[in-house]
Amino acid sequence: MTDSAENNVCVIIAAKNASDTIGLAVASALREPEVAEVVVIDDGSTDSTAASANLADDGSGRLSIHEFEKNRGPAAARNHAIEVSRAPLISILDADDFFFPGRFRPLLAADDWDFVADNIAFVNADTVPDAATMLDHFDPKPRFLDLVAFVEGNISKRGVRRGEIGFLKPLMRRSFLDAHGLRYNEALRLGEDYDLYVRALAKAARYKVIHSCGYAAVVRSNSLSGRHRTEDLHRLYEADRAILAGGGLSTADAAAIRRHEQHVRSRYELRRFLDIKGQSGLAAAASYALGNPTAIPAIAGGILADKTERFRKGGSAPIAHSGTNGLRYLLQAAPE
Repeated sequence: MTDSAENNVCVIIAAKNASDTIGLAVASALREPEVAEVVVIDDGSTDSTAASANLADDGSGRLSIHEFEKNRGPAAARNHAIEVSRAPLISILDADDFFFPGRFRPLLAADDWDFVADNIAFVNADTVPDAATMLDHFDPKPRFLDLVAFVEGNISKRGVRRGEIGFLKPLMRRSFLDAHGLRYNEALRLGEDYDLYVRALAKAARYKVIHSCGYAAVVRSNSLSGRHRTEDLHRLYEADRAILAGGGLSTADAAAIRRHEQHVRSRYELRRFLDIKGQSGLAAAASYALGNPTAIPAIAGGILADKTERFRKGGSAPIAHSGTNGLRYLLQAAPE
């Protein structure tokens, strides 16, 4: 670990109605010696999220809690936390997840990155207390992602399982974000991480990935993860268009972003068609499709895929690679 990285991590936790889980998240962050600050943003909760976070305080003075009167979304919450914090390294932790002990040591073993991410373990809610003892240990095997590799890792391909590298939770260098004026896009409530990382990679960010695992994503039967509004898809493909309009991209980078934009736009067109059908009936939905002929392939293809889902293996869900001790991991790696 580089000496300059000691006690220089700010952990940001954006939370809404997370009173049942945020205590574990906060405690896991405060447990790490590299953490100088834990900033909790209570994003308009109607439960006791802020109070529950405060109960996890260890008395070290590193925890601060800020409350929004109204929900503003994770991007706005994270941006606010970035502005009120000072530590040079920024780590994002979801309010229903937690860090495994010693998470930051492998990430900080070298200083050759602007973003550095590790593997993610998917932990069932009922096994959280034993998860650390079940964790496999992997050779870090560091590699670097370029923009094309990152974007392609966020595009579903029918009938092909893929790792959703947009789920990774990298440690970010504040100096890089500040030097390029990068913050989360507050118009987005879906894909805000993807959008930030793509814009950073377009600025030549060094995005390093290691296979060591220090982040636990808790899987719950009632999780809202993965649910989103149709409008969220529209805003996400518009964000891709904004990046493309900004220029300065290589031909390969622009082509990859364009493929992602088309992929998300196809999902939007299908969702829009189904929304209209649900609200106004099939005739209205058919009228929408006929009035938007460029959307017809996406609508038809999406409907066909849904109808044949049970006959297909794999699908577009993120891969969860099985380890030796019962946990599942985002990145495929051989245990040490």
